Amino acid sequence: MEQEKNQPEKKFSTGAISATIWKNARTGKDGKVFETRTVNLQRRYTDKTGQWQSTNTLRLNDLPKAALVLEEAYKYLVLNGHANEQPQPEVSV
Repeated sequence: MEQEKNQPEKKFSTGAISATIWKNARTGKDGKVFETRTVNLQRRYTDKTGQWQSTNTLRLNDLPKAALVLEEAYKYLVLNGHANEQPQPEVSV
C-alpha cells in the first residue's frame, strides 16, 4: 500500500512569507485517533545559484508580513472550529 503524502490544509502568503496549516492525525493514550493542526511559518528566497530555498529566520521587514499571515491562519482555524483542539500532552518514557 502506497503511503499518502501529507498535504497542507491551507496556505496563506504575502510576498516571500507564508503560513501553512497542516492537519495531523495523532493517537491518544486511549488508542483513539484524533486530529490536530500545526502552523508552519517560513520565508522563501533564492540562493546564490538561483535555487529556491526556505528558512524560518525572518528579517525586520518580514515581521509585518509574518504577523499578517499568522493572523489569517489564526482566523481560519478559529472560524472553522479548530480553536478547541487540544493535543494530548507528550509523555517521555
